[in-house]
Amino acid sequence: MLLVKFKQDVVEEDVLKQIEQLVNEIDLIKSFVWGKDTESNEMVTQGYTHAMIMTFSSKEDYEACVVKEVEFSAIFVTVVEKILVLNFPAVCVKASS
Repeated sequence: MLLVKFKQDVVEEDVLKQIEQLVNEIDLIKSFVWGKDTESNEMVTQGYTHAMIMTFSSKEDYEACVVKEVEFSAIFVTVVEKILVLNFPAVCVKASS
């Protein structure tokens, strides 16, 4: 999971298109979702505006994917003001229907 605040002069749609393209090129990524905060106040979000979640079939798939993401990360960090990364095994309580 990534929480991101893009720099003010960044065209968010362009960055998100690049991320979507990268995700579609990497078969190890099981799913990818993202969204922009729409209603929370900044005190609650601490300035983060976007959330992104990638899921993988296994820890090994995640570790293999990290190598492929390194190149993109070098570009990505130039367009973000703040980023918070959380890596965790997901526990499904209720699957989407």
